[in-house]
Amino acid sequence: MLTFEGFLRFTTTRNLIFNYFHTQTKPSLYINGLHYSLYLCKMDSRNGETPKTTEDARNAIMELVNLITVPMSVISVIRLNVADSIWQNGSNTPLTASQILSRSFPSGSSGDPENLQRILRLLTSYGVFNEHIDDASERRYSLTDIGKLLVTDEKGLSFGLYFLQHHQEELMKAWPLMHEVVLDSSTEPFVKANGGETAYGMYQKRPEMNELMLRAMSGVGAHFMTSVLEGYDGFDGVERLVDVGGSAGDSLKMILAKYPNIKEGVNFDLPDVVAKAPQIEGVTHVGGDMLEFIPKGDAIFMKWILVIWTDDEVKKILSNCFNAIPVGGKLIVCEPVLPCHSDDSNRTRALLEADIFCMTIYRAKGKHRTEEDICKLGKLVGFKSFRAIYNDSLYTLLEFKK
Repeated sequence: MLTFEGFLRFTTTRNLIFNYFHTQTKPSLYINGLHYSLYLCKMDSRNGETPKTTEDARNAIMELVNLITVPMSVISVIRLNVADSIWQNGSNTPLTASQILSRSFPSGSSGDPENLQRILRLLTSYGVFNEHIDDASERRYSLTDIGKLLVTDEKGLSFGLYFLQHHQEELMKAWPLMHEVVLDSSTEPFVKANGGETAYGMYQKRPEMNELMLRAMSGVGAHFMTSVLEGYDGFDGVERLVDVGGSAGDSLKMILAKYPNIKEGVNFDLPDVVAKAPQIEGVTHVGGDMLEFIPKGDAIFMKWILVIWTDDEVKKILSNCFNAIPVGGKLIVCEPVLPCHSDDSNRTRALLEADIFCMTIYRAKGKHRTEEDICKLGKLVGFKSFRAIYNDSLYTLLEFKK
């Protein structure tokens, strides 16, 4: 089990898209999980400013002005199938822009390699690609560890789906209205930008959006669940495990595969969600509302659920969990946990940016919380003990015991 200090040193290739640059000398910024390096200014202690710091400040603000070009460039290479074209079953051979296009579209238009190269150069500066320049000054590109996370696996999943989901037209329309959530927190910017429709309401009405959301979460969630199963043994001794908000049951399937002591898994989600869930051996799908009740079990598991609920709603959910488990039972919560101090580390920026995403798109008063915040809410409903386990480079495992 990793201590917090050990966690700070811990990172794996599968999580590099969130904190790859923690060892780099240039400071960095994250937007929706993607790293952006920044020039930061150092103030002269004698007069507060020098020509050099003024120049650095101008560079930094100009980079901020155009940061939207970075995620949009990532979206472009995803849609152009660039990562898969370079990867080619693991070869990762450096290719020119022309060669990439010929692989991506073997029977179609050759496209414009010069414009593709402009995009690849920008993303090279952010660590998505490696650039190789030969004697003829021809540029070739291969994938870095970040770029490899855009390669689709045998199930057709990758972090690319997460980019596509976060940057759909309906979501993008909300961002110019973000300042309004400060003036009026009763309505999310997404709702204002989309004719009064909530994001989840739109997912229910738009099957293609819902499918992309589910696939995006599966692509990210599988990596996180691997970290959980490698670094946490709290499922030992559990015979009936309830996954609250379990969607299609992917997490339960992974847990049951490792822990044969679990005789029954209960996938609990909204009725229309579990109605579409596939049959999984050892798993029962149950429909309902977590604000009303939660099925009984020896332990309850939930992943990325509490961030979209207000404090009062979280207390209700935790209270229902408390009532659903026996004395000695446990609630295992996986959440993005904010640090107490707003430092400039990659992890803190990634978490704070995800909090802003939640505020703008999903719930104006749903939020990411600190470890202390979550602990207090758990104790208010009766849980006696609590511990936080940092076994993933971004998310935290929180264990409550009754």
